[in-house]
This record gives sequence, C-alpha cells and structure tokens, in this order.
Amino acid sequence: MILFPAIDLKDGQCVRLKLGDMEQATVYNPDPAAQARAFEEQGFEWLHVVDLNGAFAGETVNGAAVDAILKATKNPVQLGGGIRTLEHIENWLSRGLKRVILGTVAVRDPALVIEACRKFPGRVAVGIDAKGGKVAVEGWAEASELGVVELARKFEGAGVAAIIYTDIDRDGILTGINWASTLELADAVSIPVIASGGLASMDDIRRMTEPDAQKLEGAISGRALYDGRIDPKEALDLIREARKGKL
Repeated sequence: MILFPAIDLKDGQCVRLKLGDMEQATVYNPDPAAQARAFEEQGFEWLHVVDLNGAFAGETVNGAAVDAILKATKNPVQLGGGIRTLEHIENWLSRGLKRVILGTVAVRDPALVIEACRKFPGRVAVGIDAKGGKVAVEGWAEASELGVVELARKFEGAGVAAIIYTDIDRDGILTGINWASTLELADAVSIPVIASGGLASMDDIRRMTEPDAQKLEGAISGRALYDGRIDPKEALDLIREARKGKL
C-alpha cells in the first residue's frame, strides 16, 4: 500500500486542477524538481507525475520539467500524459522513469498497451479516468462509451503493472475518494488498482487502511497534501502500521 504524492505539470509548473479543467489551475510550486525533493524528504517512496499539457497535445510538452524531477529525486517516478506510441514509452523508460501510464491510447489502441507490456514487463500502467462511469480520453476532454470495468478487463493477463483509476467528478475538489467504484473495479480485475481523485483528508488515509481497501496498491494525493489537509508523517505512519498488520 503506497501513498503517491502527485506533481501535475502545466507550463513547466507544479499545479492542481479542479475537475480536470485547465482553466482552473492553481500553481503550488513553480519549481517541480524542488517539490519532488521535498516529497522525498517527507518520507514518500514514490512519485506520480502528469504532463497535463501533454495529455491534451498527445505528445510530451513538459519534458524538461520531468527530466529535472528525475534528476532531483531517487524515488521511482511514474508519468502519464501524452504518451501515445512505443517510441514515447521507450524514450521515457530509457530516461529513468520507473513506469509510464497509458490513458488515451489504452482506449484507442489496446493492442499497443499489450505490446508495450510485453516489451517492458512491469513498467506499464494504465490510467482509467471516468466521468459518470464512462471512460474519458484526450486529457479528459472527450467521453467514450466504454465502461471502466469493460476497459480494465481488456488488459487482464497482459502484464499491466497497475491501473490508476480517477473519478474526474471528484478530482481536485476534496470531496473524498469514490471508494465504492474504486473497490468495485479492484474486485473485478486481478490487476492492482491505485485510487485517484478527491483524496481529501486523514479520513481517506484511514479508509485506505481498512481491510477491504488493502487490496489496492495505494492512492494518489495532490491538493490535500499541498493544502496541508494531510500530514505526511501521520499519513505515512498509518500506512506503515497497516502494512505491518498484513505481514
């Protein structure tokens, strides 16, 4: 069980969006590399990074910022946003990413995801972003007709390292994770699931440690960490205690 701090990149800065709207961006740190170092110093073990501009453009836009983050932290980093081809994947993995997150391409070209998993075992995650129960693509700008579980099941047995499931209707507004739909997805597939979107307070951290939620690989936190609603030490201590209980 892992608590992933999030760095969302827009125009080279560390921001948080509200409901995935690029016009509702709050800048939290103009220096993403410094933010990555701060998260490592606070005791976090992983880092979740999203190239927001890249998600809309369909190609890497904040590459310089990601490279700076990779140099600044020893923690493993997962990156999503604008990664749409095998060349993109290979390029990023060769630059030091632990794993890439494929979102839009998972809907548009599932065969590419399966091929990437074969070529890069354990280093490919799938991002499933849902609005009203349907999968959204192109930086959340377009809705598809695919259901969340329907898409996830396409990758059973393919070697996907994790599914990052985001409820767009809760993202960045601190209303709490959609535990019902997240756990429903985790029950429906054997692929590890990471909860994202809406993590709001220490109550969500405590909810993560309850027995039914311990099947998750973890959860991603953005705004609640930046706003001080979650105390990093207290949260990480709770998670460590829960891990001990599972051993």
